Amino acid sequence: MARLTLEFPEHLFYYHTMMSVRTTDINGGGHLGNDNMISMISEARARFLYEARISEGRDANGIGYVATDLATTYKAEAFARDTLRFDLGLMDLNKYGGDIIFRVTRPADGKLIAMAKAGFVFFDYKAKKVTPIPEHVRAGLPAHINWVS
Repeated sequence: MARLTLEFPEHLFYYHTMMSVRTTDINGGGHLGNDNMISMISEARARFLYEARISEGRDANGIGYVATDLATTYKAEAFARDTLRFDLGLMDLNKYGGDIIFRVTRPADGKLIAMAKAGFVFFDYKAKKVTPIPEHVRAGLPAHINWVS
């Protein structure tokens, strides 16, 4: 099976947040477990969406953000009490959604820990179908974002 490769242009990253690896995030191998890395990526995504004023819940019209997929590659181990930097950005945006991209590094030594990409769409829970990204969401994102029709 071919290995997954995730590489993203530097200019796509425009948000970051920091988190510490907890002792409870460590697995039997003595490093940050993949399940807990996914939880940290999810928390970074939630912080990113909050800062962009994008609710992960349904709005008054029944429209909500839905995660569609997640790809993650691990590059190095992280350990308890490591502070990790999560850089985030957007790419491959279209009428309905796109991808949030992640780069996870350890600032103490500059080591790349992981890369990830999480797909998303907006969903109309009343009509039970994918719906275009709400205009207020588009308006809340940086002007330099490239949209694909």
